[in-house]
Amino acid sequence: MIEKARQLLKQIFGYDHFREPQQDVIETLIAGGDALVVMPTGGGKSLCYQLPALIRPGVAVVVSPLIALMQDQVQALSQWGIAAGYLNSSMDFSMAQEVEHQLRSGELDLLYVAPERLLQPRTLKMLSECQLALFAIDEAHCVSQWGHDFRPEYLQLSYLQDCFPGVPRIALTATADERTREEICERLGLQAARKFIQGFDRPNIRYRIGQKHRAKEQLLKFLKAEHASDSGIVYCLSRKKVEDTAQWLQEQGFNALPYHAGLHAELRRHNQHRFLTEENILMVATVAFGMGIDKPNVRFVAHLDLPKSVEAYYQETGRAGRDGLPADAWMVYGLQDVIFLRQMLESSQADDLHKSIERQKLEAMLGLCEITSCRRQTLLTYFGEPLPEPCGNCDTCLEPVPVWDATESARKALSAVYRCGQRFGVNHIIEVLLGKASDRVLELKHHQLSTFGIGKELDRNQWRSVFRQLVARGYLSVAGNSHGVLYLTDSCRPLLKGETQIEMRQDKRKQESFRKRNDPQQKLDAEDFGLWNALKSLRMELSKEQDVPPYVIFHDATLMEMVMYRPLTHQQMGRLNGIGERKLEQYGDAFLELIREYQSEQQQTHNKDLQVQESVTLYRSGMTVAQVARQQHLSENVIYNHLADGIAEGQLSLADVVMLNSDQLQQVQQIMCECMASCGVALKPVYDALDGLYEYGVLRCIRADMERVEPGASSNG
Repeated sequence: MIEKARQLLKQIFGYDHFREPQQDVIETLIAGGDALVVMPTGGGKSLCYQLPALIRPGVAVVVSPLIALMQDQVQALSQWGIAAGYLNSSMDFSMAQEVEHQLRSGELDLLYVAPERLLQPRTLKMLSECQLALFAIDEAHCVSQWGHDFRPEYLQLSYLQDCFPGVPRIALTATADERTREEICERLGLQAARKFIQGFDRPNIRYRIGQKHRAKEQLLKFLKAEHASDSGIVYCLSRKKVEDTAQWLQEQGFNALPYHAGLHAELRRHNQHRFLTEENILMVATVAFGMGIDKPNVRFVAHLDLPKSVEAYYQETGRAGRDGLPADAWMVYGLQDVIFLRQMLESSQADDLHKSIERQKLEAMLGLCEITSCRRQTLLTYFGEPLPEPCGNCDTCLEPVPVWDATESARKALSAVYRCGQRFGVNHIIEVLLGKASDRVLELKHHQLSTFGIGKELDRNQWRSVFRQLVARGYLSVAGNSHGVLYLTDSCRPLLKGETQIEMRQDKRKQESFRKRNDPQQKLDAEDFGLWNALKSLRMELSKEQDVPPYVIFHDATLMEMVMYRPLTHQQMGRLNGIGERKLEQYGDAFLELIREYQSEQQQTHNKDLQVQESVTLYRSGMTVAQVARQQHLSENVIYNHLADGIAEGQLSLADVVMLNSDQLQQVQQIMCECMASCGVALKPVYDALDGLYEYGVLRCIRADMERVEPGASSNG
C-alpha cells in the first residue's frame, strides 16, 4: 500500500519523496492504527491523512475548529482533483443537503466538519450509515485545558472511539509540549496510538525580540527596510490597537487590514479572503486570526505586544515561512506589556491551579525575551527538544547582547518599591529614584524617604529597563486588581541581602536590520527576476479567474523552480516539485507558453546586444556607417541606433560619430532641450524644428550623449 501512496504523492501532489515522518504515519493509518502527530507548521501534516483518505475505502472525516477556512481548504483540494466537502453552521439548507447527498452516495474523499456539527445526533447517525476511512482531528491541542487555544467542544471527541470502533483516528498539532501531548491522548482516548514527534524547529524563521520604544515607528522601520512589498501578520493584544495600527499603516502606504472578533462577521470574512488571495497584504489582528491559515508565503509575523505564553508565540510566529523560504518573527515588548498581562492573569476568574500554570507560562515567555543566549535553543528546550549548538539565525546569535552588572541598581529599585510601601506603579517609583519633587511625591512626603534621589546615575528609560527585567525575572510582581502596583516577591531577598548578584541586558534604542539572508529571489539576476515577476503575475490572473488564493495554483517555491529550470515541455514541467497531473493539465500550457515567450524575447535581446557590439567594433576599426551597414546587412538608420547605444554605454564618444562644430552642436542641443521640455523624448519635433537638416540617426546619437552627461556638457567638447 505504501507504493500506492508514493505513486499518489507524485501523481496528485507532485512530490517525489515523503518528509519524515509522513511515510510511517501513512502506513500506520492505512493499516488501521491510531496516531498522534506533532509536526512544525508547514511540515506536511495534512498529507498524513489526505493520502490514507484516498487509499482506504470510504470518506475521511476531518474535524476542524476553523469554520471560516473550510471553504478555502476544500477549494485547494479540488485544485488537486480531490473530491472534498464541508459541513458547518455557515451553510444554507440546500448547500448542506447537496454535501450530505454526496456523502451518502460515496462521492467524497474528505469531509471537513466542525466539532459542534459532528457531535449532533443527526450527523453521527448519518456517518454511521457511511463507510468511513478515518477521523482526522486537526489542531488537537484545542482539547487541552492548559493550552492557549482551548475549545470545550473538543472534550467530547472521545465519543468517536466508542461510536465508531475500528475507524482509525489521527490527532494533529504543531504546538504541544509533553504535558499537552499527554492530555491529548488521555482526553481523546489515544493512549495506544503511535506517537510521531517530528520536532519544533523552524530553521527558516529568524527570531528577533527588541525593547519597545515608539512601537509603530519601530514596526514601520522594520517593514520599509526588510518587507516593503511582502505579505505578513501584525499581532496586537487589543481590538482598539488593531484598528488604530491598521489605519496608521494604511496612511503610511501599506495595504493593511484589521481582523478581530469584534468586527462584523462579513467584514472579517472579506478581509481574510483578501489576505489569502492577494499579494502584499498586511493583516493586523488579535489572536482571533491565524489558526489554520495556510498561506505559504507569509514573510513575517510581527508582535507589537507580548504574547501570553511560549506556546502562543510559537503558534503565531509559525504562520510565517510555511513554504520553507526565509521569514522573520519580529517582536517588541516593554514593561507595560508585562504589567498588563500580569494584571489580566491575577484578576481573572480562573482557579488557583490555572493561575499558577498561566504564571509559569508567562514567566517562560518573559525568560525567552530577556535571555542573552540563543533564542532558538531556549525555545526548543521549552518543548523538550534541546538544540546542541546556537542556531546562528536569531538576533542574539547575529549580534551578541551586551550585559552590565546591575546589582546595585537593582537593589536601589527594590528598596524604593519597599520604602514607598509597595503601593505604587513604576512611574512613581522612578520619580522617587530620580529625585523628582512632583506634586504627588511631595503630597505623599516621599521626598523624605532614604531612597529619594539615589538613582540619578540612570535616566528614566534605563530605570524602566531595570524594572522590566526585575519583573521578568520574578523579583517583583504586579498586583492583580490595581493600576500596575509593584510589590516584592520572596525571590528578591538574597539580592537585597547582598547574597547574590545580577546582570541585565543593556537595551539598545536602535534595532538593527538584518538584510543578509538567503531569500532565493535576492539571488536572481535581472533576467531571472523578470521571469519571476511574470510568473507571479500569471499566477495572480489565474487565481482571480478561479477565485482561489495564488498559492493554491502554485507555491512560490514551485515558481522559483520554473525560473531556475526553465521547463519547455509538459514532461519537463512535471518533474518540478508541487506539480501533479491535475495541475499540469490545468495550468501547464499557460506557464509553458509564458516561459517560451520569455525565452524568445531574451534571445532576441541577446541577439540584438551581439549586433550592437559588432556594429560598435566595426565602426571603431575605421569603417564608415555605410560600410558597417553593408557588412551587417542592416540599414544605416539601424547602425546609427547601435552607435547611439555605444555612446550611452560609454564605448564611443559623440565626437567619434557626429562631425559637427561646437556652434552646430550647441544649436541642436538647445532645440532638443526645448522640445524635450514641451514634447517629451520623441525626436520628430526636433527634426521638424531643425527643418530636417540632420538625420534621425545623428539626432539619436546626440540625445544618447545628452542623457549620459548633463545637458550642455557634451563630450564633443
